[in-house]
Amino acid sequence: METQRPLPPLPREAVLVVNAHSRRGQDLFDEATAKLEMAGIRLTASHALRNPKKLVPTVRQAVAEGAPMVIVGGGDGSLSFAVDEFVGHDCVFAFLPLGTANSFSRTLGVPLDLDGAIDTIVHGERRRIDLGKIDGDYYTNCAAMGLSPMIGEGIPHNLKRYLGRVGYLMWAIWCLMRFHAFRLTVDDGEKSETIWATEVRIANGSFHGGVELIETAEVDSGVIVVQAVTGRTVLPLIWNWVGSMLRLPKRQAHIQEFRGKSLKITTRPRQPISIDGEVLAKTPTVASIAIGAVEVAAPARSPEPADAAA
Repeated sequence: METQRPLPPLPREAVLVVNAHSRRGQDLFDEATAKLEMAGIRLTASHALRNPKKLVPTVRQAVAEGAPMVIVGGGDGSLSFAVDEFVGHDCVFAFLPLGTANSFSRTLGVPLDLDGAIDTIVHGERRRIDLGKIDGDYYTNCAAMGLSPMIGEGIPHNLKRYLGRVGYLMWAIWCLMRFHAFRLTVDDGEKSETIWATEVRIANGSFHGGVELIETAEVDSGVIVVQAVTGRTVLPLIWNWVGSMLRLPKRQAHIQEFRGKSLKITTRPRQPISIDGEVLAKTPTVASIAIGAVEVAAPARSPEPADAAA
């Protein structure tokens, strides 16, 4: 079997783009700039953006101008918006997890503290990963329908900003009181199946909402995973979240999964879809996988033993 050629080391030159509107962005921008340069990363430009709408154009310009690496600081939504600009370009996507849940960073094993994230950029490795797609829109980690979009659409900004994950939990409890199950149909092109569901995760990575919920999903598996919490009441959903947070043995008791390269998803009634925390789409939709779409700065992995492949 042909040995895969190793990727080159991470660049030592980058552009830094921070969503200063995110929960910790403004506070950490100056610190991140200083620490990156002290660690040996030459920043050819650095941007603290108070207007989140400027994030994508700023990243796009940096990539178009030939930056070997662009470091994006923000939450999962910021990273997901930015990642489209790296597809098809020879530019490393690096990031500083400055959000609330930081699910994509958890999936890749990037430390959540600033020093640890910078250490990954300095001493980590290039890693080529897949991206999820919802109707052609790339995303990094997980899309969802059901309770998650309901929380994401309505959560007061100050509750999220000042209370973080506790604020999410408080708002989630309020949303649970008004939530109803829906009919989900998944079609892989050969067969379709319809079930009752209370939440559906369309996963490229294993974390959602800061919790490892989709344990079979990996960023380099070559497939998209549609995980449904089944049933007509919210009790299985509550059990799944609590069980996953506490790592209880039967946390997956009410889970059904579908896997493939492209899956058509319909619901009755129609459901909004949150993509890495931002409500951006609605059913029906086609979820697919973009294999090896981008290179990211990831923690260095231990080499496999020489006899492991024997």
